[in-house]
Amino acid sequence: MAETVTVSGTTTPGLLASLDPLLREWLPRQRWFAGKGRPVTGFSLVAATELLPASGRLGLYHLLVRAHQPHTLGAADTHPGDCYQLLIGAREALPPRLAPALIGHVTDGPLTGRTVYDALYDPRPADVLLEALRSQARIGGLRFERVPQPEIRPGLVPRVMTAEQSNSSVVYGDTFILKVLRRVVPGVNPDLELPLALAREGCARVPAPVAWIEADPQDTTDQAGEPYVLGVLQPFVQGAADGWELALRQLAKGEDFAAEARELGRATAEVHMALARALPTVTLGHAQLEPLVHGMIERLDSAVQQVPVLGPYAPGLRTAFEALADLAAEGHTWTAQRAHGDLHLGQCLRSPAGDWALIDFEGEPARPLAERLMPQPVVRDVAGMLRSFDYAAHSAKTPAPQWARTCRAAYCTGYAEASGFDPRTDPVLLRAYETDKAIYEVVYEARHRPDWLPVPMAAIEQLAAVPDPS
Repeated sequence: MAETVTVSGTTTPGLLASLDPLLREWLPRQRWFAGKGRPVTGFSLVAATELLPASGRLGLYHLLVRAHQPHTLGAADTHPGDCYQLLIGAREALPPRLAPALIGHVTDGPLTGRTVYDALYDPRPADVLLEALRSQARIGGLRFERVPQPEIRPGLVPRVMTAEQSNSSVVYGDTFILKVLRRVVPGVNPDLELPLALAREGCARVPAPVAWIEADPQDTTDQAGEPYVLGVLQPFVQGAADGWELALRQLAKGEDFAAEARELGRATAEVHMALARALPTVTLGHAQLEPLVHGMIERLDSAVQQVPVLGPYAPGLRTAFEALADLAAEGHTWTAQRAHGDLHLGQCLRSPAGDWALIDFEGEPARPLAERLMPQPVVRDVAGMLRSFDYAAHSAKTPAPQWARTCRAAYCTGYAEASGFDPRTDPVLLRAYETDKAIYEVVYEARHRPDWLPVPMAAIEQLAAVPDPS
């Protein structure tokens, strides 16, 4: 491993200043950049670690960079800006194979004359990360941790996954996959915490973490100096089919997906039951439901301001949350526990043997970490999957609402078979969480994929219709 130097943002202003104009152009174009629609007004350095010396043919920097932007509506004045993890390579010139990773050409500062790029696309920097994980290295403020087994063999050939996602992933020799978190916050990360807890329970439905990367913060804006979780290495499920792609293929061929949906419901229930054994559960009564419902209503009000087309549906959508509050006021209670938090078909893998696995326990990235760590009714995950079936049905060349209805019913049946609880027996709670999820989707699509906005809006129209009490 090359000699490393760790520097803080207060001692190397030249590095970030030289990259600033390039990052202002490149960063907002990335799929995982959360601040789309708002200009970047500046950057500050949280931490920088030189992994390969800049004086060599290939320089390599690990950066944690805070992007400063005008505040979103309702954001606190003290919001420090989102922090992003960047792996920056520096070469005299990029070979053609790395053209998609180009960030730009540096004209001043310590990297003057170099071409900088997203180094995860380059096998050599990806090798550096795997070797650090294999050897449990300590490189400046970076800590590479691992469990004793399985063995991490050196020399596994890396390849970056190019599918659109909110983070970045590198596959090593079809043996491991390293998920590199892009937008990072200090504190416990559920994408590591929950799979570790499930591994201790022996739950085979979730690939167990093999190794992970953490960093100590070096600026003063972080919460009590808590470390950042930066990446998680897990077994790669070779030959697995992504649930979203599998569903779309079945739809395109006009084939039924009910059997797969039913097995996926069973898998979800097994993960929920294992999490309930591994981590504490709580009872939600009126006092606990009140802030939860208030948060749903606040998100609705904020969404209407951000996406005005929601406005006409707001009164009907609000009734979904008010009905839940009314039930709580009447004395109904619910059990809450740790759950996936952002469950949809794209977070599920089906192995060649037909077994389903759940991945990506980070939760909805746009939600605050404290909220993502809170116990929730399992119906929240169920609602996310039901919305995903609806998404798939409306993404087909010919929308297939009956296909979605069949999948939704089969999924709930499978869930009930494994857990003894059928989510459809709690329609008020289910409608509230489906409504909350659809509102989230509307804001997300309006910001990131406007062409997809009609998909959640079709659900909004249905969810805003007040159900017949009879």
